Amino acid sequence: MCRLIILIVCFMISSCSNLAKVTYKAEIENDYSESGLSRLVASIQRKSNVVDTQYKINRYTPLTLSPGDRLIVNIANGKLFNGVYEINIDGMLTLPYISQISVVGKTVNQVEYELRERLISERIFRRENILVSCRIQQWSAVRVMVSGSVFSPGGVVINNRSVEQKNYLQTQKNGDSPFERFLTTAIRSAGGVRPDADLKKIKVIRNGRLSEFDISGIIYGSQFEDIPLVAGDQVIVPSIGMAQQELMRPSQITPPGFDIFISNLSTPADSNAKSAIGKHARSIPFGTRLLRGLISANCVGGTISTNASRMAILVSTDIVTGQTKVTQRSIEELVRNHNRDEFNPYLMPNDGIACYDSNVTNIRDVARTFSDLFNPFSLLINLSKDNSL
Repeated sequence: MCRLIILIVCFMISSCSNLAKVTYKAEIENDYSESGLSRLVASIQRKSNVVDTQYKINRYTPLTLSPGDRLIVNIANGKLFNGVYEINIDGMLTLPYISQISVVGKTVNQVEYELRERLISERIFRRENILVSCRIQQWSAVRVMVSGSVFSPGGVVINNRSVEQKNYLQTQKNGDSPFERFLTTAIRSAGGVRPDADLKKIKVIRNGRLSEFDISGIIYGSQFEDIPLVAGDQVIVPSIGMAQQELMRPSQITPPGFDIFISNLSTPADSNAKSAIGKHARSIPFGTRLLRGLISANCVGGTISTNASRMAILVSTDIVTGQTKVTQRSIEELVRNHNRDEFNPYLMPNDGIACYDSNVTNIRDVARTFSDLFNPFSLLINLSKDNSL
């Protein structure tokens, strides 16, 4: 019996020692080095900054409030509080006799609830006697960020309204439908999409949550989802890495037109002014090809025998790589190959085109130069002969 007890005690001691060893090993595994600890912290930060792709906003998602939005507040038996209130630039709603309420990023219904609770907690009203109503009178202009495949990325302000429109809205009891506060308006305000834009994967980030939209229907005239935006939204237009011909025309999200740089300092026209290259000649519709731009620059046409074989250069910037490139074309060959897209490229904003005269015209100008140099000497010789007589 004593031996049995001794064996049991020894087994328990050995089990405890094994457990102690396991615990000790686990603690050693968690003993991070300095580099390992930095990697761990970085991974935690990446996890906390990951955009939630499961969230999906749509046209009917309740809009949250932004600075400048105007609310109509009505409280039963609370005439001192009733009126129209505009949200401050710091996102606070200020009513008399109570502390300010932070309302930016909240829906109207949430503000209505918080205002009711604030009036009760600060003992202005009793819970059984209070009835609060909040309604939108006017949605303000908002600033959103647009990046990616657009011509002018950066911050844009949408839903700007004239003084007359604002005054009219202030006479309405409630309700406002801001048609210039939508996704397509923001893209258009950023200069419009570039030809390499992927319209099927437009991304909108709101409060760290990402939603993806297909707005390609705006090009083809079919249905698409255009959502209203709020202050602080971020719009990302991805690129497919190549130009698309269907985006090379004026539309609701492409530029209606743009300016190019033109030079036509040649013998047929001694200056751009004489060539009639003014504001209207430099402003061309989006989707214009090189040949039409050269016609606008008066580089095409003239005397066939002396001026047809001219040369043109196009200075452009690659929309994907951002590198500057120079393309040279014979105008005569360009006219003959006008249906070859690779030979007759599209013009883009801020491109430059210049024309050079034909060889015949160049030789004639060289001859004129020599003639101008020797003519004064012949005149002097003739004058000296006349004087000697």
